[in-house]
Amino acid sequence: MFFGLTLGTAVATGGRDSTLKRAAPQASCMDVHNVTAEAETFTCNAYLATGEQTTLVDAGAMRGVVDVIREHVDALDAVVLTHQHGDHVQRLDTVLDAFDAPLYAYGSHPRRDHALADGDTLTVGDEECEVVYTPGHADDHVSLVSQSALFSGDVVVHDDGAFDDGSFGRTDRPGQSRERLIESIERILDRMPAGVEHMYSGHGGVFHGDVREVVERALERAERREPKYPDD
Repeated sequence: MFFGLTLGTAVATGGRDSTLKRAAPQASCMDVHNVTAEAETFTCNAYLATGEQTTLVDAGAMRGVVDVIREHVDALDAVVLTHQHGDHVQRLDTVLDAFDAPLYAYGSHPRRDHALADGDTLTVGDEECEVVYTPGHADDHVSLVSQSALFSGDVVVHDDGAFDDGSFGRTDRPGQSRERLIESIERILDRMPAGVEHMYSGHGGVFHGDVREVVERALERAERREPKYPDD
């Protein structure tokens, strides 16, 4: 089932061009579970959003993630990747094999069914999310923004080993860029509706409250251009 929508432009999806329309905003009724919350090894947070379009945002690296997903649902309508770093995709094949779900991703992947582009919208759970291209931490990184929630991947997180209440993805490794990440955080702020109260990031805790304030703090810290982990 294809449920990606563009904002009045033609984009490639699974090798075809489609001109699609913006979906109307919907009130929040999203039910989200972090299915890797009990992991004992390093992984991203993988989020299961149930509802009209039951969606897994990132697959993570936790053994047994399929069993945890099955505690909540019997099927997946889609798997969406924020990006393809190993901690986000290590269990991807296992998940796709178990649920025979279509894969949505910005970057090329041998099992990708639908290519995401900046400005697309797609249903996650029961909400329409806009795809925001957010490189810097990874060239293929996207974030998802709805009327109530932000799935920020690794671009912005609430808390990690560097900062609490507003941190940002590392940019000190080959292929990463602090300048592009700063631009990406600014893009999130430009595209995020007022009143977003839930942030589901790739690491750290889930945040409920004024998400814009958290993202603005992350931007301020990123703009200092200081090393995020000075001892590394």
